[in-house]
Amino acid sequence: MHSYDGRMSGWGDAVTHAAAVARANADKADAGRRLPAETVEALAEAGMFTLCLPAAYGGLVPSLPDALRAIATVAHGDASAGWCAGIASTTASLASFLDPPVAASIYSSPRVATGGVFAPNATGVTDGDGFRITGRWQWGSGTQHCEWIVGGARCDDGTQRVAFFRHDDVDFHDTWHTSGMRGTGSLDFSVTDAFVPADHALVVGKPAKVDEPIARFPNFTLLALGIAATALGNARRALDELIELASAKTPQFSSRTLAQSGFAQTEFARAEARWRAAEVLLLAEVERAWIAAVAGDPVDVDARVAMRLAAAHAASECVAVTDTAWTLAGGTAVYDTSVLGRCVRDAHVVTQHIMVAPKLHETLGKHLLGADFDARMI
Repeated sequence: MHSYDGRMSGWGDAVTHAAAVARANADKADAGRRLPAETVEALAEAGMFTLCLPAAYGGLVPSLPDALRAIATVAHGDASAGWCAGIASTTASLASFLDPPVAASIYSSPRVATGGVFAPNATGVTDGDGFRITGRWQWGSGTQHCEWIVGGARCDDGTQRVAFFRHDDVDFHDTWHTSGMRGTGSLDFSVTDAFVPADHALVVGKPAKVDEPIARFPNFTLLALGIAATALGNARRALDELIELASAKTPQFSSRTLAQSGFAQTEFARAEARWRAAEVLLLAEVERAWIAAVAGDPVDVDARVAMRLAAAHAASECVAVTDTAWTLAGGTAVYDTSVLGRCVRDAHVVTQHIMVAPKLHETLGKHLLGADFDARMI
């Protein structure tokens, strides 16, 4: 969880600092239903919004496995902060598909935050050298602190595009009243007749314009991996909270601490094993694909399915792990002041995300059993 490539002098410390700031401001994020400015600044300073930015445009992260470890580390401090870092970093991977001068102008620094939704919920009408775009999207995680916000659109030239909107062109709607992941600020956002130059509206399905390992990973794969890393960090926090509680709490009608309870020991060991196995599987599949990408090989369907399977598995296992920690904690965990309560609420939001939702197993199972399936969103 805290292992970073030695070539990144100081980067691991910056990530650890960002996680500490996120942790200190987690209650504030939960109450405000968006990340506080202090957390956003710490994440930006650590380059947590551009973990998937190609090196050609200033990306600093040496490997995708390291990026996932960084997201998990931040999520251990606050799952909402890890979630927003993963979403922004996935969006930054779109730089691979932009014309180089446009990508360089948008991502002028590793601090730049971008985010949004790829789904084509908008329509675009040709207007000179660009498009007038109107539409509305849900789940705009972290968009309120983004300099550029993306939204998918079907345009009148027959293309499906992902458009980059300036922050001032976007309207935000106060819809994010939720059970968990409250600090992500994943509210609805919309644009009305917003002009976007054609070179700021990339055509979906076109090849990457940079030759780098990160550009060989599909955006949906990266999105799923970031969500899964958030789940791992959040579940690890739940386990660590229980460890701290167990040595201090003596349950009612018991003469022994929770840590001395045979039932707690057994269930905790099982949860710990599930968490470790989920983390190892995810990082192993990503490492395997990363090595191939560094060698110049494509990230093929088999590799993508393996990573998506590992991500969905991590998300579901982390729900079970956090539920176990919450249950073992007893009545202590039910209060609003309980970190374990927040961990459980956040864990259950993770598995509602379409990239790791249980229904994905049907699609993955088709491939694993040799049946035809649509791999475009894998």
